[in-house]
Amino acid sequence: MIFCELDEFTKDLNTLRKRFRTISEDIEVVKMVLEVRPDETPPFSFRIDGLKIETCVIKVKKIACRSLMGRGINSGLRLIYAYSKEEGRITLIELYFKGDKNVEGKNRIVKRFR
Repeated sequence: MIFCELDEFTKDLNTLRKRFRTISEDIEVVKMVLEVRPDETPPFSFRIDGLKIETCVIKVKKIACRSLMGRGINSGLRLIYAYSKEEGRITLIELYFKGDKNVEGKNRIVKRFR
């Protein structure tokens, strides 16, 4: 599996790294899981519908982050990625903390994959 990152994702990661020291290692664990199961896996991840694009975009809503231990099951990080089965490619689009933002940036997704 080939992993790519949008520049915006890299900025998201760098910003969150200041608050959550283990996030880089935690994202590496997520990548290992995505190599084995890149499709959506409810209730942990699901496909984002209604974008009017052909690319399969998936939202991971449950990421284990060691820096967030003890904050509750619904708090945490969200990861948005695009999965191209034909190319064997996963493009990391957005990473955010649910306490800062409730919904993914659909403009970023549509702008990149239209």
